[in-house]
Amino acid sequence: MDEALDRWFKREVMIHDEALTRYLRRSWPHPEDIPDLRQEAYIRLLESAHNHIPDVVRPFLFAIARRLMADRIRKQRIVAIDSTGDLDALNVLVDNLSPERDTAGHQELRRLAEALDSLPAKCREVLWLRRIDNLSQKEVAARLGLSEKTVEGHVTKGMRRLTDSILGEVESTDQQATTHEEGRGHGKQHRD
Repeated sequence: MDEALDRWFKREVMIHDEALTRYLRRSWPHPEDIPDLRQEAYIRLLESAHNHIPDVVRPFLFAIARRLMADRIRKQRIVAIDSTGDLDALNVLVDNLSPERDTAGHQELRRLAEALDSLPAKCREVLWLRRIDNLSQKEVAARLGLSEKTVEGHVTKGMRRLTDSILGEVESTDQQATTHEEGRGHGKQHRD
């Protein structure tokens, strides 16, 4: 490696090592991959720097890290649910959804919204603060002037109702589809 490039790397890039590691830990669900991702980001940065040294290193380094994570997700083809939560943070567009999956996703979201709307107001508010805003039970209790036990009760009741509502609709839809398929009788006509 060129001595000037080596000095530049130590002076301008390595100062971001701790921040890059924190970012990767926050964004990537597999901690065992962090050293490899970090090393690959440095290699790509150095390869690029051989042609042109970036004016501002940190955003360029983090963009490389985002692209590396996106590449790994694309290569896996089967994306774990814990990976998908941070795709927005990666600024990655995933456009490989079929129209059917897209429609099914919208229908699931609509069912969830309807199920949330059907909850009692306080229960919905507690559930939203706990599960969406990610507040602790203690923080929710303090914010709403409730006991922690009451917050726990609302969360339990709300989750149970949401599960029953969503799974109940899925089960009834599955039963209707099964009944419809059975009604076809594989070419046989049934008369009562």
